[in-house]
Amino acid sequence: MYAALKDRFLSRLFQWGGPRSGTIVLAQRRVFILPTRQGLMFAFVLLLMLIGSTNYNLGLGFVLTFLLGAMGINAMLHTFRNLANLRIAAGRAGPVFAGDIARFTIHVENGGETDRYAIGLTHDRKEAVFIDAPARANVPATIGIPAPRRGILRPGRLTLFTRYPLGIYYAWAYLELDMQCVVYPRPASPGLPLPPAASSPGAGAERGNGQEDFSGLRQYHPGDSPRHIAWKVAARDQGLLTKQFSGRAETELRLDWALLPPQLNTEERLAHLARWVLDAHARGLSYGLRLPGATVDMAMGEAHRERCLEALALFEQGGKGMNG
Repeated sequence: MYAALKDRFLSRLFQWGGPRSGTIVLAQRRVFILPTRQGLMFAFVLLLMLIGSTNYNLGLGFVLTFLLGAMGINAMLHTFRNLANLRIAAGRAGPVFAGDIARFTIHVENGGETDRYAIGLTHDRKEAVFIDAPARANVPATIGIPAPRRGILRPGRLTLFTRYPLGIYYAWAYLELDMQCVVYPRPASPGLPLPPAASSPGAGAERGNGQEDFSGLRQYHPGDSPRHIAWKVAARDQGLLTKQFSGRAETELRLDWALLPPQLNTEERLAHLARWVLDAHARGLSYGLRLPGATVDMAMGEAHRERCLEALALFEQGGKGMNG
């Protein structure tokens, strides 16, 4: 009961409402400020100076004390304004393999006429990245978050903060942006040998490594091997064309879950399939992927590689994600 009330109070205070799409504007009620440890020491020293000036009736002591106090109040205003009214938007996060560091990017837009300095972004309050946001500029800030396992990784709650200009105040704002990163299974190392390729005429032979007789040109399609592109024709500004070959080629692979040793568990099978996908792509082969309940048709190229790895990453995930 106490924990639920505490969570509800903090959610209302800090406006934790789950991931938000679109742009977040750091209005006044979204920015919080407190004195730092140095700020508390500064206030304590001012108190000692005030007591000493009062006891010994030091006119210059009063002047110095109130001058430093005014400077401290002015610093609080500048620290708060360093974050106020910034506009924050989510950027892109590229896929990574399990065990790597996922890079999440946010865009910090300063629509005002005043430059903003030393703005930090942190995920765990242990490591932070810092940026400066010039006036009328949009600046990206990229933070790394560990991706321990495959699936969908979300960054969770990020903190944008600053101690500018004197370091005696800490102003911050919480960010929960609608961002996610696909985490592929870590490829097995070493992996099992690729399964034998199946001979197939027609399209498979046209795109494979092995070929017999050149039979003509056709329009380039995304996924065609760069080695089969007619580069001499492209150099004459006649567009991208792909060479066609007749005959048969043993270049089509079916990367099948059922071909793996039965003693492997689910994660081990996915790791070996990921290794097969990378090896088949590196050799320029046409390949397909078959999983229990899911199939990726034969193709090749970077886009096909990403589709296969994403299918492995989301296998039996049910759309669930993990927070960083």
